[in-house]
Amino acid sequence: MSQAIDRGADTPPLLEETIGSNLEATVSRHGDKEALVVPHQSIRQTWREFNATVDRVAKGLMAMGIETGDRVGMWSPNYAEWVYIQFATAKIGAVQVNVNPAYRKSELEYALNQSGCRLLVTRTEYLTSKYKEMVEAVSANTPGVEEVIYFDTPDWDALLDRGSSVSDEALKERGQSLSNTDPINIQYTSGTTGFPKGATLSHRNILNDALLVAEACMHTADDRVCIPVPFYHCFGMVMGNLACSAIGSTMVIPSPTFDPEAVLQSVQDEKCTSLYGVPTMFIAELGLPHIGDFDLSSLRTGIMAGSPCPVEVMRKVIDVMNMSEVTIAYGMTETSPVSTQTAATDSVEHRVTTVGRVLPHAEAKIVDPETGETLEHGQEGEYCTRGFHVMLGYWDDLEKTAQAIDEAGWMHSGDLATMDEDGYVNIVGRLKDMIIRGGENIYPREIEEFLYTHPDVTDAQVIGVPDERFGEVIMAWIQLESGATLTEDDIRTFCDGKIAHFKVPQYIRFVTEFPMTVTGKVRKIEMREQAIAELGLEAAAQTRTA
Repeated sequence: MSQAIDRGADTPPLLEETIGSNLEATVSRHGDKEALVVPHQSIRQTWREFNATVDRVAKGLMAMGIETGDRVGMWSPNYAEWVYIQFATAKIGAVQVNVNPAYRKSELEYALNQSGCRLLVTRTEYLTSKYKEMVEAVSANTPGVEEVIYFDTPDWDALLDRGSSVSDEALKERGQSLSNTDPINIQYTSGTTGFPKGATLSHRNILNDALLVAEACMHTADDRVCIPVPFYHCFGMVMGNLACSAIGSTMVIPSPTFDPEAVLQSVQDEKCTSLYGVPTMFIAELGLPHIGDFDLSSLRTGIMAGSPCPVEVMRKVIDVMNMSEVTIAYGMTETSPVSTQTAATDSVEHRVTTVGRVLPHAEAKIVDPETGETLEHGQEGEYCTRGFHVMLGYWDDLEKTAQAIDEAGWMHSGDLATMDEDGYVNIVGRLKDMIIRGGENIYPREIEEFLYTHPDVTDAQVIGVPDERFGEVIMAWIQLESGATLTEDDIRTFCDGKIAHFKVPQYIRFVTEFPMTVTGKVRKIEMREQAIAELGLEAAAQTRTA
């Protein structure tokens, strides 16, 4: 057996330019093609029109005194203004700080202060999020924020008007002064403990990751990409917006926050060829009782990513949604975000059972989590990656950076994986998700995949809960198909004889939804906390272990 190290292809070549210059190149090639379509704002722009708006915003920011390297916070669901700020800050070398739209006061205060934001762009409110109220509540504790722009007020027009005092030549000179290795984006990524860490990404990091993601989907300037995933996360702003601008594809933004009906309506109305989503989004779309009423015949490809992708869901997406070339991507914010992806040309089997191979110009290996030794193909260990896509570091936190990126430049993911002889990677779980039941190491992913095969199960999430005898035992949270009725005994009977006895869930809970992050990731920590309280396991949870 050979050591599990894989090196991606050396084509296509990496882009050695800034996001701004790349956008200008796209405008010169595809200026009259549609760039941005936002049905909920009645916005439809060509690349030339989109770029003109971006320039007005960029000049407005320059007129405000925003300099290269200054941090500009963006706090909002998916609106066109988010995209304009994304590209405008890149053109003037400001560092955009993505603020999670689900953040509340303490989290907002932390992000603004830790990043050193001078300016915050936001809305006054959206649904239950009273953004202006929260901004005003933390204003005394965020002295570095000099100005706030509420883009759903006259503030936005005032920003555009201010830009008239800045010449096109001044904007061009600013752009020419930038380096593609400059930091351009800070994204806060939550760990299981402590404060969020600000992953800091450069033009080179995210522009090239976007390009290679688009290449794996075989996107061209004729593709129309439906992007229901949030912009504040790499999935939306890099794999979505930047991947479109790098190729000249059209960005279609179906709704401010995820709405399965709005997604399928936009796919139909805009004849989208590509659709993105985390697994829970695709499950919701497939679960619409009238999904057959939508014309999805234009779909060809897309990406499912963000959390482990159930094999059965992938098969349904291919069969029911016409996405014959759908791909799976895997990565993390710290890797811009994608490090492995299946190709549209890969076999269906590879596309439903693996997360693909490492991207071009990058490396991947599997290591022993205890010793750091590189393992052989087929062995299970921690996934590590190295290359152009690895972040510059965590903003203003050298200690956390050194814990994540070793001296040789390898980013340690914290994910358990295997890699076969052909370089295809399979993620089997999180190092910290692993359940240890009486000495047996159990990975939730394996049990979840099995439960998905039950015809009445729509979704399943497996966690470990404390147990005085075994240390931990298994609990399954299960969503059923509409109209289906199952009992706990039905599930256990289904498992009996098909998976090892120690993998059969001891506790089963039927739910209509899971606690989620705004990006659609299931919050297993919250599930565990709820389970401990509801099952009365507090005493077992206090049991100390060596």
